Amino acid sequence: MNGRSGIPSAKKDFVSLYDCTKDEIMGIFALARDLKSRPQAFRHELDGRTLAMIFAKPSTRTRVSFEVAMTKLGGHAVYLSANDMQLGRGETVADTARVLSRYADGIMARVFGHGDIVTLAKYASVPVINGLSDFSHPCQAVADYLTILEHKGRLEGLTLAYIGDANNVTNSLVFGAAKLGANVAVASPEGYTLDQKVIALSREDARSSGSRITVLKDPCEAVKNADVIYSDVWTSMGQEKEREIRLKAFQGYQIDLKLFESAKKDAIFMHCLPAHRGEEVTDDVCDHERSVIFDQAENRLHAQMAILCRLMGKAGK
Repeated sequence: MNGRSGIPSAKKDFVSLYDCTKDEIMGIFALARDLKSRPQAFRHELDGRTLAMIFAKPSTRTRVSFEVAMTKLGGHAVYLSANDMQLGRGETVADTARVLSRYADGIMARVFGHGDIVTLAKYASVPVINGLSDFSHPCQAVADYLTILEHKGRLEGLTLAYIGDANNVTNSLVFGAAKLGANVAVASPEGYTLDQKVIALSREDARSSGSRITVLKDPCEAVKNADVIYSDVWTSMGQEKEREIRLKAFQGYQIDLKLFESAKKDAIFMHCLPAHRGEEVTDDVCDHERSVIFDQAENRLHAQMAILCRLMGKAGK
């Protein structure tokens, strides 16, 4: 699960979906579904194992899902908040990686800069999981595609329309689509569009998988014939000072019932949560019978259990 990021391949990490093969991702899906249907069969998978969890940025879903995942698998999680450590501001990131490797069997980190994740993975002697960085959110994307697979029965040839700020979640969705043969149409206003690096890297894989990566400005055009409509907040954590500017920039990018119903009649709505209801999405879409946002949230648990098993347990041997 390493590869082109430049991290040594002898140790398994989960830094970006760009580094994963299609078979590796599909293997995580298969294991997640097995864990979901037969949880008791894996209750000793991580007996005696400890996961050090670094939270430079707080999170409800990431903390609870990883802690519960470790408990269900027989292991233990240690929560390290920004108050418990100053990643890169006191002790270096490299030294933090070396020290935690002496105590724990794995490291999960939710950070601001993606470079911190790469450095942790480079210097840690235990597996490192990217719980979120400003560039990538691979755990979220795995849970998202697992959810789509459950509801649609396939991924190849499906079209996901992402409306709004092209952020770390979008990057991971695009990397995943390019590996899995799904299509992505990203509609964003000027200044908030998909990273050119992500477009270039994903299109390398898209040529092999048959995936199409499309960058647009018009949300209506993006949702035409879409199987999945996806939204995220317009103002993420750390961007609060930009809120008023962003609210103006994203006018016309709200997913309301009219826009949702202009997609395929069986299209599903997705959001990584938390949702700012009334901003990027309306209540009637969030609570629609074809909204799967809470299935997504649940699947963070199952997807991450599968990742933990692959990196730290017998299932990865």
